[in-house]
Amino acid sequence: MTLMTPPPLDRQEDDEMLVPHTDFANGPQPMEAQADTATTVDAQAVDDPPSARFTWTIENFSRLNTKRLYSEVFYVGGYKWRILIFPKGNNVEHLSMYLDVADATTLPYGWSRYAQFSLAVVNQIHSKYSIRKDTQHQFNARESDWGFTSFMLLGELYDPSRGYLVNDTCVVEADVAVRRVVDYWSHDSKKETGYVGLKNQGATCYMNSLLQTLYHIPYFRKAVYHMPTTENDMPSGSIPLALQSLFYKLQYSDTSVATKELTKSFGWDTYDSFMQHDVQELNRVLCEKLEDKMKGTVVEGTIQQLFEGHHMNYIECINVEYKSTRKESFYDLQLDVKGCRDVYASFDKYVEVERLEGDNKYHAEQHGLQDARKGVLFIDFPPVLQLQLKRFEYDFMRDTMVKINDRYEFPLQLDLDRENGKYLSPDADRSVRNLYTLHSVLVHSGGVHGGHYYAYIRPTLSDQWLKFDDERVTKEDIKRALEEQYGGEEEVLVFRSLLVSSFELISCLLAFLMLLSNILQLPHANPGFNNSPFKFTKYSNAYMLVYIRESDKDKIICNVDEKDIAEHLRIRLKKEQEEKEQKKKEKAEAHLYTIIKVARSEDLLQQIGKDIYFDLVDHEKVPSFRIQKQMPFNLFKEDVAKEFGIPVQFQRFWLWAKRQNHTYRPNRPLTAQEEAQSVGQLREVSNKASTAELKLFLEVELGKDLRPIPLPVKTKEDIFLFFKLYDPVKEELRYAGRLLVKSTGKPAEILTKLNEMAGFAPDEDIDLFEEIKFEPNVMCEPIDKKYTFRASQLEDGDIICFQKPSQAASGEQCRYPDVPSFLDYVHNRQVVRFRSLEKSKEDEFFLELSKGHNYDDVVERVACRLGLDDPSKIRLTSHNCYSQQPKPQPIKYRGVDRLSDMLVHYNQTTDILYYEVLDIPLPELQGLKTLKVAFHHATKDEVMIHTIRLPKQSTVGDVINDLKTKVELSHPDAELRLLEVFYHKIYKIFPLNEKIENINDQYWTLRAEEIPEEEKNIGPHDRLIHVYHFTKDTAQNQVQVQNFGEPFFLVIHEGETLADVKVRLQKKLQVPDEEFAKWKFAFLSLGRPEYLQESDIVSSRFQRRDVYGAWEQYLGLEHTDNAPKRSYAANQNRHTFEKPVKIYN
Repeated sequence: MTLMTPPPLDRQEDDEMLVPHTDFANGPQPMEAQADTATTVDAQAVDDPPSARFTWTIENFSRLNTKRLYSEVFYVGGYKWRILIFPKGNNVEHLSMYLDVADATTLPYGWSRYAQFSLAVVNQIHSKYSIRKDTQHQFNARESDWGFTSFMLLGELYDPSRGYLVNDTCVVEADVAVRRVVDYWSHDSKKETGYVGLKNQGATCYMNSLLQTLYHIPYFRKAVYHMPTTENDMPSGSIPLALQSLFYKLQYSDTSVATKELTKSFGWDTYDSFMQHDVQELNRVLCEKLEDKMKGTVVEGTIQQLFEGHHMNYIECINVEYKSTRKESFYDLQLDVKGCRDVYASFDKYVEVERLEGDNKYHAEQHGLQDARKGVLFIDFPPVLQLQLKRFEYDFMRDTMVKINDRYEFPLQLDLDRENGKYLSPDADRSVRNLYTLHSVLVHSGGVHGGHYYAYIRPTLSDQWLKFDDERVTKEDIKRALEEQYGGEEEVLVFRSLLVSSFELISCLLAFLMLLSNILQLPHANPGFNNSPFKFTKYSNAYMLVYIRESDKDKIICNVDEKDIAEHLRIRLKKEQEEKEQKKKEKAEAHLYTIIKVARSEDLLQQIGKDIYFDLVDHEKVPSFRIQKQMPFNLFKEDVAKEFGIPVQFQRFWLWAKRQNHTYRPNRPLTAQEEAQSVGQLREVSNKASTAELKLFLEVELGKDLRPIPLPVKTKEDIFLFFKLYDPVKEELRYAGRLLVKSTGKPAEILTKLNEMAGFAPDEDIDLFEEIKFEPNVMCEPIDKKYTFRASQLEDGDIICFQKPSQAASGEQCRYPDVPSFLDYVHNRQVVRFRSLEKSKEDEFFLELSKGHNYDDVVERVACRLGLDDPSKIRLTSHNCYSQQPKPQPIKYRGVDRLSDMLVHYNQTTDILYYEVLDIPLPELQGLKTLKVAFHHATKDEVMIHTIRLPKQSTVGDVINDLKTKVELSHPDAELRLLEVFYHKIYKIFPLNEKIENINDQYWTLRAEEIPEEEKNIGPHDRLIHVYHFTKDTAQNQVQVQNFGEPFFLVIHEGETLADVKVRLQKKLQVPDEEFAKWKFAFLSLGRPEYLQESDIVSSRFQRRDVYGAWEQYLGLEHTDNAPKRSYAANQNRHTFEKPVKIYN
């Protein structure tokens, strides 16, 4: 996109690739000397501005015969810059233009500087058509210039009528802002500031800024520490313990702290951590949850003591003695930003008196309608005052939420007793001095659809402000914490040919720009030049303010030390810290050590049939040794002897190897030469991968007394085999032992030994199988006892499974009669967590199934578990691994072949399925369209929800005919219609011939009703209008229309006055006189009410005859909503676009 007017420098263009100026065709070329280059000026000039505009006027432009042209040198931020252009294009049909570091060749090795800049060709006839493009770049020796190869078409530039070349003169401008670069990764927050930050889990910056604010209210932190927890609690399941742990780490850790334990204690999953929410909403939900958790403890009432204030809502009649008051509490105050210059103006607006007069009179008990004053006054303010600034509001004209970036000032000291206590009620305690000092400023940088949160905080209320931006904490001055967060427009000063600004980097839309905004800080602007204004909107501004009352600050900003922290918590967290330090040390020294994992027969016996079934061992669960690489292996054997009680001479170590079929088996014993090497050398020989581990199997021979004895000599003819025993009756597999056998021998020769291992009779007949592989499918084949081991292709490390013959298994019928069938079962075994679709967060039951089960198998097992006779009434829905919710669409009948397919979501596998029990079989249901219709009775005040199921090709007329058989009509000939209702407005009357297949009742309410006789007989000059109930939300004097109740149609006749219409309305709605007298009537268009007088002709306001699309104009009935809230299941969508903040635990 090409900007046609001078833009702010903080807009990123995306119309083309931004590149250094490389001469594409001819390769690198020597720099050309230019006649008009500027004389050298000291690059360290400290008076140079951090932001400036340079204007370059180039005469005789069309007659330039040079390939490239440099401007004179100019200074910004103490650095030398110049513009580089290619008048005839850099091998393209466009003007090419770049910003260049003028002294790049003379700068020291490793130099770099960051600049935001825009380049422009000025239109000298109409400046608004000037072409300007902007970007930013980290300049260095490799990329000392940066800009736009295709800036503008040469044909457009050289056309004199276009205004870019006047009198053969071209005017080029460069706006440059230099920012000081701070190394984000090497910044030590603890060392620089004494404080640490919080890690961002994905989109939790809003939470981090709030947690830092609460943590730095020491009284709050102390109360959290004093919440009772025990050493048996787990932080992930206890909000108090998780918050205590987080606060302890913030207080004593040297590095940034993770928040995963806390969010887990909230009951959040990964999806919640990547969903950005509103910091105000989280503040309220968290404080409510903590208030509840503190009940019945020594810190009960802390939240109220700190944050709770009270105000009085009043309505006072002017002409009679009547006053209505209502006391309400608050934990925070929402202040208007729009139309208010500062906090005081917002408070003025908050307590502004509204006059209720004319059509808006107040109905006072026993006095009827009266002129009155309505307003709010404060009874008391809390010690910690939280002010939520209303930066977001709904724009009725644009029908969308917008962010208010207006300038809004807030003082360092806030005096709420000003002007003789104008904000206080008569009941307020005037002896309390409501003078507050600013403690923290929470900032939102970005727009309505997203952005970044961070906080400026004064932990001790000193003059030093700190910026808490996720992991990074930096010292800031008061100007940045206050004035630069006011919002509004940034003023840039233009002087001579230069431009000065103190401007910020706006970067909320792209993550890497957001990171830059954290890294970059701008030096101070240079004053003292003639100037003219140049402005742009600031998108970073204060969103929440926290003030602490001066008289309470010693109590609030109290000392919090280790004696406030429970002993079990200190012990637990110190142990965690020590383990963390040990891991850190081990990681730093990892290159000096090798991890040796030693598996023994004892490990195989313990794991096979319990933890594993395939291969021999899980190496993560065997003893490991951390050994220096230079240690001789023979010396390591002595460590093994001490650990296991196996003398060195009785040890034989085998190396493991991964086979081509993905199995992992002992491959060969170590040689004497290898054992003489160092551990490090041996690891390199055994493991070509880059891991620091050496995996070994320790072979030990035991005598009858179970003491180690000398090992048999292993020759080339010997094969080292492992054996597993399977019991088909018990469905158990276990490790039986190992043997060294001759390759020329036959299995029949070792049957006696195998029977001895198994505890069978010596002559028991047994079947043998070789376990070959298990991925992707199980391969386990019978071994012919008559063939030699070599003929059966057996080798070192192979596994033989044996069992009694399946037909001899006690004569019992076995599910898995032999080893292959059992291993196939184990390989495909899947425990599935089933959840009711109505309670999608809770596991209801578990079923052990096979991944190979087909659709019918799965629903049959579920039906059996639920005690249902008809499995076809079960409908399943898969799990979305990312949102941690059910997928929007259920699984169709036999729509998925295997259970394994039901459990896959993209490249992730889950173990969750959702079920629902239908009232008709699913195959039958899939051929039907199901609609939930709310039927409104014509004469009775009742609504019945009916489920209509019809073939998908049916029409709305069919729905109505079916409904007539289920409902009570006012008379036999009554006609029905079907309406689409959404948020208490009627959006559509369905034609009778409309097909029902595409009607969606998941988001809209479908309403059926009788058509009134007067609508059937509507006259040529009558109007059928929409009538809706509404209230005005006047909280903090911001008027918003909210519809409620049941919308309906009404026929109005030509010339009919409001007084006439009211008579019919009261009769239709059956409202008592006393109540109806309080109602007000308005014509509403696009949400704006225009109140009607009794004599107004109603039909004159409604010009449209049709009712389709007429919901934007309606007759509004304003009154209080006293009806109980009714919710239709048909209107509840279980997959909302954006979830509210919830803390589940």
